[in-house]
Amino acid sequence: MLAYIARRIVYVVPIVISVALVCFLLVHITPGDPLVAVLPADASQELAAQLRTAYGFDRPLPVQFGLWLLRALHGDLGNSIATGRPVLAEVMRAVSNTVTLAIAAAIIGFTMGILLGLIAGYFRETWIDKLATSFAIAGVSVPHYWLGMVLVIIFSVQLNWLPAVGAGPGGSATWAWDWAHLQYLVLPAITTSVIPMGIVTRTVRALTGDILSQDFVEALRAKGLHERGVFRHVVKNAAPTALAVMGLQLGYMLGGSILIETVFSWPGSGFLLNSAIFQRDLPLLQGTILILALFFVFLNLMVDIAQAAIDPRIKRG
Repeated sequence: MLAYIARRIVYVVPIVISVALVCFLLVHITPGDPLVAVLPADASQELAAQLRTAYGFDRPLPVQFGLWLLRALHGDLGNSIATGRPVLAEVMRAVSNTVTLAIAAAIIGFTMGILLGLIAGYFRETWIDKLATSFAIAGVSVPHYWLGMVLVIIFSVQLNWLPAVGAGPGGSATWAWDWAHLQYLVLPAITTSVIPMGIVTRTVRALTGDILSQDFVEALRAKGLHERGVFRHVVKNAAPTALAVMGLQLGYMLGGSILIETVFSWPGSGFLLNSAIFQRDLPLLQGTILILALFFVFLNLMVDIAQAAIDPRIKRG
């Protein structure tokens, strides 16, 4: 197992370097001048040249990438052009809010998805299966930003049960585990969980139905094994694939949803990324994309290790 983990970590190194290169190049090939956000309308050519030199935009791209990567390895992602604050502090504050939202959405979406998938798999071709599948199809079909607006209209505007926007009282961006803050989490978490719930439901349903139709399940039942024991075997065989799917979905949620966080004004990474794009804040844009991409790579590494721990065949392969 230790050798497998070491191999996976070695494989991650070139992926991380490639991700950093892609993040660096993506924001440089977009049209427009990133200094527009800080330059006044009547700025002189001399002032523009000074700022371009100060931010290092006057150097060749390979030199800019090398210096940026070296600073990033030391935890320095530069300063935001729009605010002047350190990019790392801005990104980590937003990422912490996105992680809170993603964990809440994962608890809701994965729990419902696994439950509905197992029920649908055990009762295939019945009205129970059709009902669970309908929920799954609706989850992956309904636009989540539209669902968010509908939930705001119903529960915030009409019923006045839950707040519509923000992450805390008075527009606070600092999270605390109390009801005053938790009520701001309910609607965006439900909205974020809908798509993962549908995908996990369909995946677990297909896995459960396939496993139940295999010969070893019939052999277990023929030997007189209790149905609870059969269920444990089904779950164990379905776990590696289901875990991989849930890991990918969690990665997408950790990446932040620009639309959902914009609808609810949730101060997460998606909302920050949206602001950086509109402000042409190049250092903030680079830093946000890099941190989110590294989160995704790290999460995939953890899923690979967890799969190998559950299924020894993966480790041996």
